[in-house]
Amino acid sequence: MPDSGAASPARQPAAALSAAEFATLMAALGPFESKPRLAIAASGGADSVALAILAGDWVAAQGGRISTLIVDHGLRAESAREAAQVATWLSRYRLRPQILPWAGPRPRQGVAAAARAARYALLEDWCAQQGVLHLLVGHHREDQAETLLLRLGRGSGLDGLAAMAPIVERRQVRLLRPLLGVPRDRLRATLAARGQPWVEDPSNRDPTQARARLRAALPALGEDGLTVSRLAATTGHLGQARQTLEGQVDSLLAAAVLVHPAGFIRLKHSLVAAAPAEIALRVLSRCAATVSGSAYPPRAEGVQGLYRGLVRPAAKARTLGGCRFSPLGQEVLICREPAAIGAPLPLSPAISAHWDGRFRVRAGPRLPRGLSIAALGSQGWRRISDRTTPQMRRKLPISVRAGLPALWRGDQVVAVPHLGIAPSAGRHAGFSDLDIIFQPTKPLSSAQFAIV
Repeated sequence: MPDSGAASPARQPAAALSAAEFATLMAALGPFESKPRLAIAASGGADSVALAILAGDWVAAQGGRISTLIVDHGLRAESAREAAQVATWLSRYRLRPQILPWAGPRPRQGVAAAARAARYALLEDWCAQQGVLHLLVGHHREDQAETLLLRLGRGSGLDGLAAMAPIVERRQVRLLRPLLGVPRDRLRATLAARGQPWVEDPSNRDPTQARARLRAALPALGEDGLTVSRLAATTGHLGQARQTLEGQVDSLLAAAVLVHPAGFIRLKHSLVAAAPAEIALRVLSRCAATVSGSAYPPRAEGVQGLYRGLVRPAAKARTLGGCRFSPLGQEVLICREPAAIGAPLPLSPAISAHWDGRFRVRAGPRLPRGLSIAALGSQGWRRISDRTTPQMRRKLPISVRAGLPALWRGDQVVAVPHLGIAPSAGRHAGFSDLDIIFQPTKPLSSAQFAIV
């Protein structure tokens, strides 16, 4: 069609996000308790500063309380100054800013991933210590579109392509993303309406970063129909499919899986073999992540190989993701692979920590010093086998014993709680203050992928 010469309509400037609109976004993530306590992850960018201000107004109307958490990674010379500047801005809105520095050594490789993990650890630990139940982060519509493209490039499956969920149940806090459907320019308009500046992170324009390259390419992709709004809508459709599958997975887990407090799983072979392959693969992946204590599931190709091997009548023991899968009669026994177990954890009075990503360790102030938690192992088993009974040995399969958490003093095994082996009476006062509970990083059945 020939060009008529008519000018394209001018693009209307973005409108600020209103308090009523934000209240609607928050209502979709609720319900919240009376007078809710919230924390906001505030990087200083336009998205997080706008979120902090909007959430501050919202929580004040609920009679609640809010804190803004600024993580200083210390990766750039100006980071401390920027963190202080953001804290000053947020103080004007009575948002109770807290600067959380990332202490300790930096890795030589994978710095970005390590910084992200450290950021969430600092944020979640602060919330747990302060009794805050809800942590809000400022991911918006462009972030969602970029995440979809990044995961397409990595060959992600359905779970990855569904991108980010508005609600994520973390171990210690609910992670909420109220702005996932909000365009970035509306958040900037919200700040402009208040005369509020923000920090521009130079890494957002760093061409060596994949997300920055995709961000720069989005306008050109939009000209061919891959607009931000369509990409974000696609994640919503994929999220609905993921939610349906997760419901079927949870039903199979409930019927086929028995989790033991000592950290292993018994899986009914026949139910998994009879299930649709996609459901069975997800069940195996969930089991591996739970037993290994990993924050991430094993790679898809590994799970597929495990599935093909296990559904055969003459299946053999296999390893995957730090776990050992062993056919045992009509079941599959899933336990920790000894060679993959983490380093010993030195104990101190009043400690609260995780060992091997699997066991929560809590000790009172009277716990004796000089102790550590480590795997029992074959050497430890030989040292305590004369203190066990036939009933103890029948209680836990042989392949499970090596991965059990044991209490060591030097090269001596002091206690193995899951075998019922306690310290000798009178020798170790204070052990009653010690709890070792199976609480893996990824629980077997978690909250379903949320769509709002």
